[in-house]
Amino acid sequence: MTVEDLVQWLRAQLDEDERIARAATLGPWVQSGIGDYGWTVTFGRPGAGVETADTEQGLADASFIAAHNPARALREIDAKRQALDLYAAVLEERTALRGRMRKVIDQDHDEFMRLHKQESDLIERARLLVPFVRLLALPYVDRPGYREEWRP
Repeated sequence: MTVEDLVQWLRAQLDEDERIARAATLGPWVQSGIGDYGWTVTFGRPGAGVETADTEQGLADASFIAAHNPARALREIDAKRQALDLYAAVLEERTALRGRMRKVIDQDHDEFMRLHKQESDLIERARLLVPFVRLLALPYVDRPGYREEWRP
C-alpha cells in the first residue's frame, strides 16, 4: 500500500471522528464541581451533564471530559485535514509539473531542466512529509484497515 492509500484511509478516520463529534452536544463543556453523584461536567444546557466519581480520579476524569469536548475535537480534525492537504498539494503540484515537463522536453532543454529541479524539490518535500502523515495515523492503530507498514 502507498502513502496515498494511507492518506485516503486517514481521511476516512477523520470523517468518522467528525461524525461522532457532531452527534455529541457541542458545548460549551465545563468541569463544574461536585454534584450529587460526584464531579460534574456540564455542557450545552443547564442541568445536562456527565457525572463522575467523587474522588481524585473523578476530578481528573471530569477535567479530561471538559477539555476534550466535541468543539475541540472538531478543531483537531480540521488541523489534521489541513496537514494532509499540505501533503496532497505537493503531490498535485508534482503532477502538474510533470505535465509541463512533457510539453517542453523536446523543445526547450533549459526549461525542462529548470522544471526537473523543481520536481526534485517536490519529491524531497513529499519525502519529508511522509513521516508526519504516518504520525497522524498513529491514534487510529486500533481501527479496521490500519496497516503495520504505515507505522513510523
